[in-house]
Amino acid sequence: MSAAPSEPTGTAPGPRRATIAFIFVTVLIDVLAIGLIIPVLPRLVQDFVGGDTAMAAAMFGLFGTSWALMQFLFSPILGALSDRFGRRPVILLSCLGLGLDYVFMAMAPSLGWLFVGRLFSGITAATFSTALAYISDVTPPEKRAASFGIMGAAFGSGFVLGPAVGGLLGGLSPRAPFWVSAALALINVVYGYFVLPESLSREHRRAFDWKRANPVGALSLLSKRKGLLGMVAVYGIYMLAHQALQSTFVLYTQHRYGWDARTVGLMLAGVGACTIVVQGGLVRHVVRHFGERRTLLLGLTGGMCGFIAYALAGTGPALMASVPIFGLIFFTGPPLQGLMSRRVQPNEYGLLQGANASIMGIAGIIGPVMFSQVFAFFLVPHGGIAVPGAAFFLGAGLLACALVLAWRVTRVDGASPAAAAASAAAPATNPPGEPTA
Repeated sequence: MSAAPSEPTGTAPGPRRATIAFIFVTVLIDVLAIGLIIPVLPRLVQDFVGGDTAMAAAMFGLFGTSWALMQFLFSPILGALSDRFGRRPVILLSCLGLGLDYVFMAMAPSLGWLFVGRLFSGITAATFSTALAYISDVTPPEKRAASFGIMGAAFGSGFVLGPAVGGLLGGLSPRAPFWVSAALALINVVYGYFVLPESLSREHRRAFDWKRANPVGALSLLSKRKGLLGMVAVYGIYMLAHQALQSTFVLYTQHRYGWDARTVGLMLAGVGACTIVVQGGLVRHVVRHFGERRTLLLGLTGGMCGFIAYALAGTGPALMASVPIFGLIFFTGPPLQGLMSRRVQPNEYGLLQGANASIMGIAGIIGPVMFSQVFAFFLVPHGGIAVPGAAFFLGAGLLACALVLAWRVTRVDGASPAAAAASAAAPATNPPGEPTA
């Protein structure tokens, strides 16, 4: 792997921008590959069970839960490995594994083999969390929220373009998107091999430790860093609330407004566009003027109001008009990631992002069951009143809890751009024997 330098090339603005561009493309291609199979995976599962829709729905739910479980179990391991061996090899090997796994699923002769492939996909699809650790390595604290926003824009772009292209390819064959996804992931490996430098210097690396490289051990790190556990709790509640949209939106709009797949797709494309606009363009300016803390609180408040607007919208056009309100929720992630990254050492960035991915996995396990059951329960009138938007009201309540918690745990950090700069310049308070940034 001599084609790329093994250590960071410096801290000049030019190289840093180029490196972030490389990671942006990496995340975009990987998420695009994942998005390509979204429209066809349920259809392929249904084909394997003989067209039984009920059985296909049950099996597809199992696929989703198992994928999230793999993320929960293995993300801390990959994060710890990136803290030990560097970000570059973990990113490249994850991309390679993902590409080969798409080939495996494209050729799967039975539902059982397709399920095995999906399990491996959950293990290897860790590029995003490792990419966030990479961004933490190469970006100064006061600029991380903007860089995390760019990564969020890549994520949103992939999920806007991926399903649309996947739907077109699925018209040719339900396996065609798997082959295209494999090609994109493997091309990305070649791209990264030649252009992606290592970001974690050897003096900042940490020995691999199984006690830390598991979900419980990774989360134990958070309790040892002042204020970090509360911020991660905010992140967990935020990710859980977001499951309300993913778990019930299609059924909700079909039941309440009679929307078809095309209308739902256009609506979700609008939500994806909000992700791109907010995280790719606006968040850096808002953080610069108002600081990470206020931007975070704005995002949680906007998401809470957006969920309430979704739940109360009496017509389809009213729901569509609520999208810009809900779009404010995308101000949440980048400043929150920036605040969390200040609380750990450079050789713990990977472990932090692995712990965050595990929390996202927990949300992915709990959220679909919780929100779908709430949605189903309140479709039936209780006391003569049916509340089809109950899942969105629950999402708003969770974000309200996250808002109160965020208000408390971030009262010192990130209150303003000046405070952020002062925090970045202050000496780090490290446990004995651990290197400073």
